[in-house]
Amino acid sequence: MKKVAMIPARYAATRFPAKLMQLLGNKTVIRHTYDNTVATGLFDEVWVVTDSNIIYDEIVNNGGNAIMSINTHESGSDRIAEAIATMDVDIVVNVQGDEPFVQRAPLEKLLQTFEDVSVQVASLMQVLSDPTSIADPNYVKVVVDKNWNSLFFSRSPIPFHRDQSLTPVYYEHIGVYAFRKEALLNFSSWSITPLEAAEKIECLRYLENGIPLKMVVTEYMGVEIDTPEDLKKATQLLK
Repeated sequence: MKKVAMIPARYAATRFPAKLMQLLGNKTVIRHTYDNTVATGLFDEVWVVTDSNIIYDEIVNNGGNAIMSINTHESGSDRIAEAIATMDVDIVVNVQGDEPFVQRAPLEKLLQTFEDVSVQVASLMQVLSDPTSIADPNYVKVVVDKNWNSLFFSRSPIPFHRDQSLTPVYYEHIGVYAFRKEALLNFSSWSITPLEAAEKIECLRYLENGIPLKMVVTEYMGVEIDTPEDLKKATQLLK
């Protein structure tokens, strides 16, 4: 199977504008993400897909591959779908541009799920134990069935901890997806669904169209850069 990694990269992020062009050590956040994805050695090709000339130039001028989006997109998946529509590819991995600490092992486990021909979409999650993070809507939570298929994603704490004698496990959804090409193109052709619109979580569009995501548990993935405070944490982690 031909495997490519696509990194959607939007310049005008709502919570932290230009976050992908912030310096993390001696490189920008987006270059860390790109370089670390290439360094995994798992992909036939790695591309940054962007709406920004600034990000495009940052990647291309440093020897990387980048594609300019033609249309305006609501989600990273839609941006990638446009880019891969004419590509000869079987499996597409969406690596978020604000995940600079990309590692080989989690992505390798994600790709292995496609040895099961029934898997159309897969994604990563990690155990979330900090009560503040569990309650924080910026942390997307996911619950799964006994076969590790997603049941629901929410910004609310799920499951609700009603029985205090039990200790539920909370999982944070990490926005690293893998798709079969056809599944991603189907996603892009569907309208935004009601739960997706309410939660602002794009993968709910798959669930509302009857397609579960195969979830893969991974270890700590580092820091996702959503706020200036996250950038400070990432800087400390890099040191």
